[in-house]
Amino acid sequence: MSDVPHIPYTALPALTDDERIARATAFRDEISTRRSCRMFADTPVPRAVIENAILAAGSAPSGANHQPWHFAVVESAALKHRIRLEAEAEEAAFYAGKAGQEWLEALAPLGTDSDKSFLELAPYLIVVFGQRRGGIEPGADRKNYYVTESVGIACGFMLAALHAAGLATLTHTPSPMGFLRDICGRPSSETPLMVIVAGLPAGDATIPAYATRKKPLEQISSWL
Repeated sequence: MSDVPHIPYTALPALTDDERIARATAFRDEISTRRSCRMFADTPVPRAVIENAILAAGSAPSGANHQPWHFAVVESAALKHRIRLEAEAEEAAFYAGKAGQEWLEALAPLGTDSDKSFLELAPYLIVVFGQRRGGIEPGADRKNYYVTESVGIACGFMLAALHAAGLATLTHTPSPMGFLRDICGRPSSETPLMVIVAGLPAGDATIPAYATRKKPLEQISSWL
């Protein structure tokens, strides 16, 4: 072991095998109810819910522990409107043929289109940025490593935290996304990777039945 400072690993509870199985099963059952929602209510949600979800995301593993992410939380009606207009302009081109026929055919069972009204209705848009440079210390300017992978894991943590708090979520990725950097006032060294839409679902919210189809264990795993 290297001579860098270490502290004891004491975070995990002592569990029996049956308790571990029960916890894994309970989490599987809970997270499997998460669905991508495109029909939101404008009901306010306490800021503390979003702050704690961001802190949960910030606990994710990352390359060299540089934590190469920034979460810009948009709650301003004016900024949400700007994001919607820019996103719908990109999405109109996407659905008009920019995406290519194969991609459009893959999306067809979900019934999505260029209407992104949810970007204005939901109380929060969390714009996720990856940082090419940074580091753990404030103001650091070092190369970050495995940025996309690290931010992806952090977003998974965030989605799980928001779901556990009883919020509906959607990952939205208009392409290109450079306009999000401008609207959120972020530096050119940061790359917008996705928008996480968060809030309560509309009272009449529905989801495509196709979205409930999930691959079984034998299709997504192998034991060697």
